Amino acid sequence: MEIKRIMVIGAGQMGSGIAQTAALAGFQTVLHDISFEFANKGLNTIKKSLSKFLEKGKITAEDMEATLGRLQLSDNLENAKNCDIVIEAASEKMEIKSQIFRTLDEVAPAHAILASNTSSLPITELAACTKRPTQVIGMHFMNPVPLMKLVEIIRGLATSDEVYQVIEDLAKQMGKVPVAVNDVPGFVSNRISQVMINEAIWCLYEGVGNPEGIDTIMKLGFNHPMGPLALADLIGLDTVLSILEIMHEGYGDPRYRPCPLLRKYVKAGWLGRKSGRGFYNYEG
Repeated sequence: MEIKRIMVIGAGQMGSGIAQTAALAGFQTVLHDISFEFANKGLNTIKKSLSKFLEKGKITAEDMEATLGRLQLSDNLENAKNCDIVIEAASEKMEIKSQIFRTLDEVAPAHAILASNTSSLPITELAACTKRPTQVIGMHFMNPVPLMKLVEIIRGLATSDEVYQVIEDLAKQMGKVPVAVNDVPGFVSNRISQVMINEAIWCLYEGVGNPEGIDTIMKLGFNHPMGPLALADLIGLDTVLSILEIMHEGYGDPRYRPCPLLRKYVKAGWLGRKSGRGFYNYEG
């Protein structure tokens, strides 16, 4: 199966990054959100990102123009009818993703693959919302998508070998390194990273250190490019909380229990960079 046209659902941080990467790799790409206003915000994010690539000499002006020319905006899922694959990057909530997959199952062509960028939710459960479970798969990109090479590929219980191979090849065409993982809560990346982030929050909560100190220890002591609290702010504290809750419920293991300080910040609306305040202050 040849992939020519890709739809990305969700024009936020992850979705816009996936759409940029797909279009830059030469694919006709539809960037979808619930309104043209949101989709256009995603397009502006892509333009800023490509401009940085241009300034650093990673792409040419011609590359940027061609990439933007391959992008189309959408606010109607009916636009999936001409796509070979749809990559869903909506909010990390099963009820939202399930409804999207039910709709896509009706409107996308019979050959189309339905992929999810979910960071923790079960692919098998999403596949069960469709009449094409063999064509449903997880394609978990890392943040920020245009810079990070890794893509976790998650097979559901019914995902076919052919679909897996198509997605592995697609990831490579997009300049990524695909790694196969099993369909368990949090997969590999979040099963490890979110526990580290949660433990860093516990250290802050218990007064073991301040945010700068905790992050500096992890950067200089373990050669991490970014400390766990700064990483949580980048991901979004609401997303971190959601992932931990999914793993806590899925495994029933207390090591995944979210720190009360994380819940407190989320309830306060301190969600990290996207809200201007998290473990660090980004206002202004």
